[in-house]
Amino acid sequence: MHFQRRQYYMNLLLLAYQSFGVVYGDLSTSPLYVYKSTFSGRLRQYQDEETVFGVLSLIFWTFTLIPLLKYVTIVLSADDNGEGGPFALYSLLCRHAKLSLLPNQQAADEELSSYYRNGFAPRNGSAPWLRRFLEKHKKMRTVLLLIVLCGASMVIGDGVLTPAISDVDPIVLHIQFVSYPGSVVLLSCIVLVGLFALQHRGTQKVAFLFAPIVIIWLFSIGGIGLYNIIHWNPNIYRALSPYYMVKFFRKTGKDGWIALGGILLSMTGSEAMFADLGHFTSASVRVAFVTVIYPCLILQYMGHAAFLSKNTFHMPTGFYHTIPEPVFWPVFVVATLAAVVGSQAVISATFSIVKQCQALGCFPRVKVVHTSRWIYGQIYIPEINWILMVLCVAVTVAFRDTTLIGNAYGIACMTVMLVTTFLMALIVIFVWQRNIIFALVFLVFFGSIEAVYLSSSLMKVPQGGWVPLVLAFIFMSVMYIWHYGLRRKYQFDLQNKVSMRSILSLGPSLGIVRVPGIGLIYTELVTGVPSIFSHFVTNLPAFHEVLVFLCVKSVPVPYVSPDERYLVGRIGPKEYRMYRCIVRYGYKDVQRDDDNFENMLVMSIAKFIMMEGRMAVITTTDDAGTPLSMRDFNGLADSMTTRSSKSETLRSLQSSYEQESPSVSRRRRVRFEVPEDDDMGQQVKDELMALVEAKHAGVAYIMGHSYIKARRSSSFLKKFAIDVGYSFLRKNCRGPSVTLHIPHISLIEVGMIYYV
Repeated sequence: MHFQRRQYYMNLLLLAYQSFGVVYGDLSTSPLYVYKSTFSGRLRQYQDEETVFGVLSLIFWTFTLIPLLKYVTIVLSADDNGEGGPFALYSLLCRHAKLSLLPNQQAADEELSSYYRNGFAPRNGSAPWLRRFLEKHKKMRTVLLLIVLCGASMVIGDGVLTPAISDVDPIVLHIQFVSYPGSVVLLSCIVLVGLFALQHRGTQKVAFLFAPIVIIWLFSIGGIGLYNIIHWNPNIYRALSPYYMVKFFRKTGKDGWIALGGILLSMTGSEAMFADLGHFTSASVRVAFVTVIYPCLILQYMGHAAFLSKNTFHMPTGFYHTIPEPVFWPVFVVATLAAVVGSQAVISATFSIVKQCQALGCFPRVKVVHTSRWIYGQIYIPEINWILMVLCVAVTVAFRDTTLIGNAYGIACMTVMLVTTFLMALIVIFVWQRNIIFALVFLVFFGSIEAVYLSSSLMKVPQGGWVPLVLAFIFMSVMYIWHYGLRRKYQFDLQNKVSMRSILSLGPSLGIVRVPGIGLIYTELVTGVPSIFSHFVTNLPAFHEVLVFLCVKSVPVPYVSPDERYLVGRIGPKEYRMYRCIVRYGYKDVQRDDDNFENMLVMSIAKFIMMEGRMAVITTTDDAGTPLSMRDFNGLADSMTTRSSKSETLRSLQSSYEQESPSVSRRRRVRFEVPEDDDMGQQVKDELMALVEAKHAGVAYIMGHSYIKARRSSSFLKKFAIDVGYSFLRKNCRGPSVTLHIPHISLIEVGMIYYV
């Protein structure tokens, strides 16, 4: 017991240490620009000690109430199986209150081990009338999705603005470049391009440097703050009283309210504590914040205020004037490195958000690359990376000043926080099952604080605040149009699905024949036969001996274990050799191209065949022994899809394809064998033998290549969304065959036009 407790604390401290480099890079660099942005407007007219005390009081209570009380104490407890962020909250709500708009959800999904939080029943709890209201009205669920997408869009906006404001500020030293302002922009752009160009290497390559840099930076600014308190104004602690906050607003009025747009920058990065929770634990993040982050940043803000209280002419200037001359350059170097670390954390969070949006059908298909073999979840998205780089450089060149960028940054951060507050209020009701009064208190208290800060930021829309609004509108439009197009396509498939009996009845008239091999029919439907299959057999009256209708879908959980991934059932009588397989992925799962998908699929079907006598549909969690044995086979004749082909041309094409595609040639090749088992019935053996022979004959992938058009009677807005928006996104994003890592030589695409 003592050893286990010691091991727990060792792991806790290790995770807390690592969290500095990933979670707190953004929050820890806020002192670079908080006071500069606060005193950039009309507040510079109030150059006296009382105003400085009021600003410090606001910073202290803001930093205490939002990052410490809201996030560290409350929000970190609302994780989704260890995952955080707006989509983690949304997925919790979708599971506990049936709020999801994903069309192909099943009751069987609720049997996943990670579907419900421990100790919370799904249907009981407070405010049942609110649950029924949201579940009944689809428009309300759509509004909820739009709120989540707004938060996600603002996170992407953070990915644009954080590198700009963090990397520009250390470079903008007027004492060094006052005569060469163009050098600031040029050097900033070079740093930004270099930062984004290195993303494909993966954060793990330099991760060992991140935590020490941030820790050195925090202790440096904490020490500088303590020095400034002692040297300039030891009585600065009096400013922590809320009295000075009230006095500040009485004196400055509207000017003080507008200045809140700069003060809110002190809590930017708080959302990262929750969004990056998946890499750590809530306990480790809390330990790091309470023991190091909070005291060091409070000391820095107090020291900066002590300096300004005796040097009021320095109010519009930034952090660097408060650094004692002997340590200026070392601190400057550490600040630059810390700013880069902070930028990296937000860029990585943007990749994660886009991946989650894509998994939930709210973002066009993009390439997702794993950058680490050991740290699951570290990903890189090339398209998003270069889009962020272009936008970030454009913002830097256009604004050239951290004050203007800070105005934009504040709106993005406060919007994300408001979205989190709203979702947390619903979590309190539906997931934690607390009285609705607690949810209202949480929503009103924190929501009112954040709404005041947001209203102040919105006053600065003409001075750069329009940037996140434009970015959010663009990304939200892309997300919702894509989601709307996918839903309309699914509804068309659902309304036009056909029965297998009607297709088989056409066999004699069409001359349908069964050919060797396994045919995988990709479909979004979890029941019924898709219309693309009837279209396929009408034009090509032949299909494989073993037919599998395959549905690859996302479920509102972060991860699905491999043992629970496959859900198998049968279509029609046994002699048809037709199966349905539903492959489930969580919103943070990444589909790799080396997962031996075909082998796992065959093993799942074989397991179903053996278990069929006991139940109609099983998942791969059931303990049914090993129905098939696998052995590695490296022979060239055992090619992936043309093993039994008599065509020399096809074999030649296969060989060339494998030589040109290293990822295919590296795949593990196996040969299945039916074990000798006296307890196995002859009918089961025959069906397993047919499955094995079909697998050895080859696997073909049949997928619909659909063109979606709006009906002529549709409204102008619908025609624009489908015919222009969705069509443009579909043509310019990655195809489903690429996303699913389907080998081109085995792919058959069936063209269809959908009128929705």
